[in-house]
Amino acid sequence: MAQETSQKVGAVLVVGGGVGGMQASLDLAEAGYKVYLVEKGPSIGGVMAQLDKTFPTNDCAMCTLAPRMVDCGGHLNIEKLTYSEIESIEGSVGNFSVRVRKKARYVDPDKCTGCGECVESCLVKNIVYLEPPAIPKIELEEDKRVKVDEIISRYEGGRESLVPILQGITNEFNWLPRELLMRVAEVKQIPLEHILRIATFYKAFSLEPRGKHIVTVCMGTACHVKGAQRILERFERELAINTGETTPDMQFTLEAVRCIGCCGLSPVVTVGDDLYGKLSPAKAAKILEEYRD
Repeated sequence: MAQETSQKVGAVLVVGGGVGGMQASLDLAEAGYKVYLVEKGPSIGGVMAQLDKTFPTNDCAMCTLAPRMVDCGGHLNIEKLTYSEIESIEGSVGNFSVRVRKKARYVDPDKCTGCGECVESCLVKNIVYLEPPAIPKIELEEDKRVKVDEIISRYEGGRESLVPILQGITNEFNWLPRELLMRVAEVKQIPLEHILRIATFYKAFSLEPRGKHIVTVCMGTACHVKGAQRILERFERELAINTGETTPDMQFTLEAVRCIGCCGLSPVVTVGDDLYGKLSPAKAAKILEEYRD
């Protein structure tokens, strides 16, 4: 750590090695300053490489990022402090003292070629094996077993067939009962926790019983400004339930989504596969009569 003096030092610290940090470092380095580029990750570049295209020019993200990475890597005025974190900053404008903690890599970066052989020989790498828990006996009615087995038999393969199987169960039962998911896990030899992760990720799936008719109110920007909230509140009064709940007679489930993709018809409501646009609260309430048993 440099000692604090009254003399201003011509060096600059840039925090973050993303595309913005790299460009700032290059601009300062080209202006003649010594630049210390601190990045908490093991390499510079940030998360921009995860993008396909960039807005608004639609340029390739990696094509934008790669030249800056190469220039930063070879510039004599830029010292990269990767896998490092700032612990403290002291001083005043023009004269700062910064304490940087550089984390251990356990390899010599000057000799590293990126071959990956050290990973295979790593002494601190542990592969923990746990015996999978025993799957409890499934209490399943015979008619349900026949139906779910028929759905499973439509799709060959392992985990790649899971989503269409769950779609088939949803179409048949309108939700995903736990015992049926356990049957899928048993037949397909897929861990139940993996099935539950998929089932809870997609909005189309539900682990709770849902009504015969799914009433969905679009709450996207276009629908919201045209009164979607009032339509949702009218449905709640008409059905005597809150959003996300199902009527006691299992006829209706009320849901709200961010966007249906029909902004030109806003405000929009769907009931199952039927779509209704340009609604008012009064018109929306009349839709329910068409679906009441």
